[in-house]
Amino acid sequence: MSYKSPVYNVIAVPIEKIVPNTYNPNAVAPPEMKLLYDSIKEDGYTMPIVCYHVESKDLYVIVDGFHRYRVMIDYPDIYRREGGMLPVSVIDKPLDHRMASTIRHNRARGSHNVDLMSNIIKELHELGRSDTWISKHLGMDKDEILRLKQITGLTALFKDMEFGQAWEPAVDEFDLDEAKAVPAMAEEESSEEDRVLLEV
Repeated sequence: MSYKSPVYNVIAVPIEKIVPNTYNPNAVAPPEMKLLYDSIKEDGYTMPIVCYHVESKDLYVIVDGFHRYRVMIDYPDIYRREGGMLPVSVIDKPLDHRMASTIRHNRARGSHNVDLMSNIIKELHELGRSDTWISKHLGMDKDEILRLKQITGLTALFKDMEFGQAWEPAVDEFDLDEAKAVPAMAEEESSEEDRVLLEV
């Protein structure tokens, strides 16, 4: 059977059944959001949003198209005109692949929130995905991945690396009483200096 792209099976979904994902790092500035509203007002929805269907809850989690979704939420005129329905293209992929899909859709447009991007890298590592997998599926080079991992903190970055034993300071043989006497002597000298300064 030949492959059929999800866009050929667009369905109309009540917006109340659509929910944002928790990881989208794409940010759109207010002027661009207004432009998107104007575009949808003038031309209608010309492309569907991409969702994953959670059958157990009958909810559609957004993979791509959050801002087109926001336009219907924020503008009652669009909601009324569309009858509260959004065009949805459904993909059926596990979470790590959905995250990768979101990044691939976003990297061609818009800008990413760096903190959210670094959290995605961290989550993908927690799901067992290697830097090689991330590089291949998110279109990032290794330096970019390293920079984003550093933002999440050194513990997360180096948790799977092996390190040698830490050095131990050499212990010199000396008289403990003599060592304790050094701070006391410094204190006496300091007191003498203070007295001289006060007399001046």
